[in-house]
Amino acid sequence: QLYSSSLDGTIKLWDFMDGIPIKTFTVGSKLLALYALGSSEDSVFVVIPKSGERDTFQLVSVKLTKAAGQDLDAKELSVVLDGVDASPKYIAFGREGEYVASVKEVNLQVYFFKKKQLNRFSLSAVKTKSGNNQFTCIACHPTEDCIATGHADGKIRVWRNFYHKKEYTYSTLHWHHDTVMDLAFSVEGTSLLSGGVESVLVLWHNQSDCQKDFLPRLGSPIEYISMASDGTLCCTLHTDNRITIINSNLRFAKSIQGLIKSADVKTGLVVDPRTKALVLNGEPGHLQFYCLQSDQQLFSLDIVQRQYIHQAGLNQADLVKVAFSAQGKWLATVEQREEVTDPELQLKLWFYDEETQSFKLNTRINTPHEDQITDMCFRDMDELEDDSLILVTTGRDCVFKVWVMVEDTDPEAQQSVSWSCDFVGSYHNYQATNCCFSEDGSLLAVSFEETVTVWDSVTWDLKCTFCHPPGKIRNICFGRLTCSKYLIGASDDGFLCCWNLLSCALEWSAHLNVLVLQPDPLSEHIAAVSWLSKESSLFVFKPNEPRPIYIQRNLCREKIQLAAFVPRDKPETTGSEKYLWLRRSQLFFLTDTQELMTLSTKSLQERLTPASKQLAVEESLPMTPFSLLLGKHRRQQSQEDIDLGKLFVRNKREQDSPAVKELLHTPAHVLPSASFLCPIFINSLLISKEKKSAEEVADEVEMESEKTEDDSDEERDVTEMEQEDTSQLELLGETTCKLSKSQEKELRKIRKMDYSWISAF
Repeated sequence: QLYSSSLDGTIKLWDFMDGIPIKTFTVGSKLLALYALGSSEDSVFVVIPKSGERDTFQLVSVKLTKAAGQDLDAKELSVVLDGVDASPKYIAFGREGEYVASVKEVNLQVYFFKKKQLNRFSLSAVKTKSGNNQFTCIACHPTEDCIATGHADGKIRVWRNFYHKKEYTYSTLHWHHDTVMDLAFSVEGTSLLSGGVESVLVLWHNQSDCQKDFLPRLGSPIEYISMASDGTLCCTLHTDNRITIINSNLRFAKSIQGLIKSADVKTGLVVDPRTKALVLNGEPGHLQFYCLQSDQQLFSLDIVQRQYIHQAGLNQADLVKVAFSAQGKWLATVEQREEVTDPELQLKLWFYDEETQSFKLNTRINTPHEDQITDMCFRDMDELEDDSLILVTTGRDCVFKVWVMVEDTDPEAQQSVSWSCDFVGSYHNYQATNCCFSEDGSLLAVSFEETVTVWDSVTWDLKCTFCHPPGKIRNICFGRLTCSKYLIGASDDGFLCCWNLLSCALEWSAHLNVLVLQPDPLSEHIAAVSWLSKESSLFVFKPNEPRPIYIQRNLCREKIQLAAFVPRDKPETTGSEKYLWLRRSQLFFLTDTQELMTLSTKSLQERLTPASKQLAVEESLPMTPFSLLLGKHRRQQSQEDIDLGKLFVRNKREQDSPAVKELLHTPAHVLPSASFLCPIFINSLLISKEKKSAEEVADEVEMESEKTEDDSDEERDVTEMEQEDTSQLELLGETTCKLSKSQEKELRKIRKMDYSWISAF
């Protein structure tokens, strides 16, 4: 049986086959965690907030009634443990549900169900060099009275004889240099698994400090450990959103990785022009290329090229900025290591190698600015990218620098070109914060604190300046296509401004606290995300129209930090006018909790429709014997329809059955039950009755009687010839001859013949 709980206070019992809830039990309180034991089928355990107290939780037993009906009330609650933590790491059930143990801070409490006895144990809050001895996780032995607890100082304590409040004992295992994140016993209980920030899985044999094995270099800190019910596999969940599957002999089996969760996304959301993948921080010092369609990582590029040391408080080089050229041939990255005395800063230029299908380092520039780099961008000129490619960087050292390609004069250099600084610009010794090029690349906009400056990208002359005091400029961007004469800027004092580059005047301004300003590269639309009253709101507008064309308030409760427009492979058709701005591009957001979200043009009902009812399936079939047989049958049927001239029948049959598509395209483990698919499949095989026209009926009657008519052609022809001589009519002065039936039949055959080949001549 499968149970699930939700924050709305309901517990659902699910049917594995149909995938629908059988019963729903209403508890009436916020449910934070759920535990179901095989030995107790009529009750489950949940963690709920303690009434009247903040940040205090209780573990309670909920009795599930067996009354008839689907929606039932479960009001019979009994408190098992008080003052527990809401995280499942801090609660564990032992020896087939004989007892439950919970840890919090330096306290351990164990409750025995049969004896209804509660024992509490405490550790002295003693701090060590590596941390303190507070509890961080707990695991119970499956067959013995044994409890293992992890601690913040990296130690593991194995508790025994805890039936007695004073005669309990524990032994200590110590390998981790930092917090023990999670623990798990094997199915037999002969070994103990532990993991932490070292990204190493430790296997302790017989809970002995002398017998242990390691599986190192798992990529990121281990957050959770889980064992399979048969003991053949275990899996680890890591802080970077990765699941690693490991064999029982501590051998790596498989890794399941979607979007890598980084400690901090400093690069922003960038789109790779070549693959249309989302590019952002990945593993420490790496750049991840994430495919949005397949929810998989295409590849990871090591930028820093140094071994990362997992240790708190250690300053290490990290990737902070990234930019692509218009066609994706060049990649610029900035890495820095923050030090008070000697900050380390590097600018790297990478070239995409078609042979190896990867980026290769072309130029490394040490200390490109005297202080941190705040922004950088390439000049987007597709037709002149190789000849006039320019990179601009801005820094806190109050200057912006222009980098261009030059021929490499070093005879030992492997590449023919390299990058060097061509121009340095500044404005009244203000810090340079943002930069961007116009659509045609003729103008460069650089913001210096409260002022936006516009420069000629050929002569590097200062053309004009815009200012909207007293706030500092947070984001700037040029308009595109028909709105290319406008420059948009958002300030930290809550103003969104639009300047006209032709008149050098403020076109309009709006009082809006914009955190993200993102232009669509394929249209005139610009998306602005604001943060007000602890909620994020979206505004989409055109620079030439101050009134937004789309507003979505309360987009999410989290603060949206980054956004990006990703071009679609094909323009999407939408029936609503308010989503027309999403036809060519799709907008993605990244929150401060690193949740990736997007806006969908489909309604909630369309997105929740089962796959068996959706007709939008690929036309290509997988190469299976059934698909080959089905394809052959379709070709034969289509050819027969053409020969008979029934094109409308062919067009109707080309609309494949959703049930057949479901069976051919959907993986077996996510297919609905057979009882759900069977009616759809049977109905798809039925042929609907349709009324036939008089001409079709006549043709069918003629075809059925063709053989009989041929046998008596001679006899009818003699009679018809006699009738022709005596049945001539005069109509409006002209004599009209009546055709015989045989002649009419020949005329019909001629009419049905295809003479389209004559058009070629």
